Amino acid sequence: MLNISIVLYNPNWEQEVLPLVKELLQVQCLHKIYLLDNSESREVYPKSVIKDPKLRYMHMPSNLGYGKAHNVALRESAYYETKYHLVMNSDIRVKAADIDAMVTFMEANPQVGQLMPKVVNPDGTQQYLAKRLPSPLDVFGRRFLPASLIAKRNKRYELRDLDLTRPINAPYLSGCFMLLRTQAVVEAGLFDERYFMYPEDIDLTRTIHRNWLTLYYPEWTFVHAHARASYNNKHMLRIHIRNMCRYFNKYGWLFDPERRRFNQSLDRRNYN
Repeated sequence: MLNISIVLYNPNWEQEVLPLVKELLQVQCLHKIYLLDNSESREVYPKSVIKDPKLRYMHMPSNLGYGKAHNVALRESAYYETKYHLVMNSDIRVKAADIDAMVTFMEANPQVGQLMPKVVNPDGTQQYLAKRLPSPLDVFGRRFLPASLIAKRNKRYELRDLDLTRPINAPYLSGCFMLLRTQAVVEAGLFDERYFMYPEDIDLTRTIHRNWLTLYYPEWTFVHAHARASYNNKHMLRIHIRNMCRYFNKYGWLFDPERRRFNQSLDRRNYN
């Protein structure tokens, strides 16, 4: 019923990947886990983990990027009609029973196309990963302007002006954990492979949001050791900027009617 895909790049196998895989193998509705390795070399791969028939390790011929690599597994889920597909990072700490419970929730709520739990830092503080659709000012202002100038706008962008103890049908959910109904993601066209990294989750969520509920659902809480690579690495920052420009070229910089409609609809549901 459920496939899981994890994209890797020079991962820490012993401390990060293998403990996660061990937990994911306990998911009762699991069909297959795809480990999609974008690393230059596969020599570091611990071959002992391949023994489990529910695991499929795939070393990519080159670094495909995040969305394009996940699409390899998503296409198999679509082809074999696996009902649900979980896209997730390797730096997430989960409980197998919670994933089963989330799939059960999706079964009971067929209008839900995408589901994301509450996500916290290792110290327990919340990560604000459900958002409104961003404008260029939301994206570039929070990165380059003084925090004091953008604080109020950033709070609104990250939905911190809403009650985050309740479910929210948000048009942008983070790619670190995307529980997807395969039918919904196929209708959306999978990840747009023109993005190497970063805005592919915004793009996919907003496309699914057109016809399905895309829910932040805080009944479950997972831990995410978020690296925020573009804040610490100039090369990753350039990749982030380049791909966000592709996103705004696609949907509109100042004029994006769908962005306006989705964000206003969210406000009406939560303020009225």
